[in-house]
Amino acid sequence: MGLHLYQVDAFASEAFKGNPAAVCLLDDEPRSDEWMQSVAREMNLSETAFVKIIDDGFSLRWFTPTVEVELCGHATLAAAHVLWEIGVLERPTPAHFRTKSGVLIATPHDGWIELDFPATPASPAMPPPGLEEALGAAPRWTGRTRFDVLVELYTDAALKQLAPDFGKLKKVAVRGVIVTAPTTAAGCDFMSRFFAPSSGVDEDPVTGSAHCALAPYWAERLGKNDLTGYQASMRGGWVKTAVRGPRVLLGGSAVMVSRGELLV
Repeated sequence: MGLHLYQVDAFASEAFKGNPAAVCLLDDEPRSDEWMQSVAREMNLSETAFVKIIDDGFSLRWFTPTVEVELCGHATLAAAHVLWEIGVLERPTPAHFRTKSGVLIATPHDGWIELDFPATPASPAMPPPGLEEALGAAPRWTGRTRFDVLVELYTDAALKQLAPDFGKLKKVAVRGVIVTAPTTAAGCDFMSRFFAPSSGVDEDPVTGSAHCALAPYWAERLGKNDLTGYQASMRGGWVKTAVRGPRVLLGGSAVMVSRGELLV
């Protein structure tokens, strides 16, 4: 028997929206980092999650097609969705994941999923060399988070029209670039996009980990802790956010689109 493998559209209420992630359920056979990286490269999605049952919950690791990452929201949401859908966990039992970013908890809520993640607020910083040229836009504000550069543009129109030079952006020394802007769109408090060509993902459709920085950023500017963000990629996706001290709650839904068996 091979390993069970699933594909889930995360931060989406219908198939082919949001951000697709692969979820691989591991057995007791040891698997090397090189093997997991090869599987992620084969899946060729922005993230592949590897989940294993352990004594106090589940271990969870995330790989892009080129690197392992320390924090990923949409693949965590996808992994939790799979565990409930196939009956490894019964709703409303929360999923507790042991990760490189500590314990992350996913809880089901009437058709959507709430993730309890660490906040990664941005501190003001000069843009790294080459960033503005690669983005093709002048920032209103620039900062650094634990993982990424955060850039605010003046309007959501400028955000939507952004067409980065990914060859140049790949040379900027960061995991990824979060670009955000204010908006007057109905039901939305802010918009964003996320680019990470140096991590093997030119543009990520919907990025949970980016909202760990976006939520505290916009909470401070808008004067409220509960916000809704829209990631304006081609697929698009909505993320509910709530700042709770050093933690951020991320809310979204998910749809399983395929299941199969990994034979190697």
